[in-house]
Amino acid sequence: MILVINLCKERLHYYEFVKPVEDILQENGMKYFVRHYREISDGDLKKADKIIICGTSLFDNEFVKNIENFKWLRDFDKPVLGICGGMQIIGMVFWEKLNKKTEIGFYIERFTNNFLGLDGEHEVYHLHNNYILFGSDFEIYSKSNRVIQAVKHKKKEIYGVLFHPEVREKDLIVKFSLL
Repeated sequence: MILVINLCKERLHYYEFVKPVEDILQENGMKYFVRHYREISDGDLKKADKIIICGTSLFDNEFVKNIENFKWLRDFDKPVLGICGGMQIIGMVFWEKLNKKTEIGFYIERFTNNFLGLDGEHEVYHLHNNYILFGSDFEIYSKSNRVIQAVKHKKKEIYGVLFHPEVREKDLIVKFSLL
């Protein structure tokens, strides 16, 4: 069972950032349930085999003010995929600094070492105002213009992507779900 975490402050943003992830999981026969990050319980974390932390809109950074809601990530021992804001959360929980840089649109990114099915060049969709400069606890799989686009924790199955695979590269979500 996959726990899909909704970061959206505004209810309508769910349809742009969470619903597409749900659709991918549903189309591929994956069982999942959705919780808003403020409503996650210990029972939800125990029930989940994997977690996907979805992104949110450009100007919705409410989750940054509530990073303590994610401290459970440090001790979580199941696979986690953070998308955009989710990747930023992963970085901040592991003591990394949030930086500013807006990127909007389709970009070609180069991936190394087969990151959840991506290797070589792939077109991805960027929609973010912030990014993280990850330190030595994370392996970097894609970096462009000094902005890290894809990472994996070196000791845990924690993955992060700054781009939105629910727009392009939907197979990344499927590959993660099959881990």
